[in-house]
Amino acid sequence: MTVRERFDLPAVGDDSAVYGTPYQTPEGATVIPVTRPGGKFRRARPLGVFVIQDGNTGWHAVTDDTAIALLGIFVGLVATTLSLIAVVRNPPWPDVRIRIDRKER
Repeated sequence: MTVRERFDLPAVGDDSAVYGTPYQTPEGATVIPVTRPGGKFRRARPLGVFVIQDGNTGWHAVTDDTAIALLGIFVGLVATTLSLIAVVRNPPWPDVRIRIDRKER
């Protein structure tokens, strides 16, 4: 069983994970940062950290709060646009136009 299978790490395709320099916290835990390498036009993206404390190893994934917020804004924008289109096509207020039919005699 590999480390990726054991801790359910995301698949990174061609890019391999880069493990940073381990460091000790004052509480005695060892923290190892893991990132996905950047390319020509992309930055390195953090994936998470391994925490080793008292013989137990744990994986803590990084969540991108900015992407989650942008997704919420995008969903709100799409919902507002669809609502506006629905109201413009078929308004909820009554039709108050006066029609006069002139028949020729």
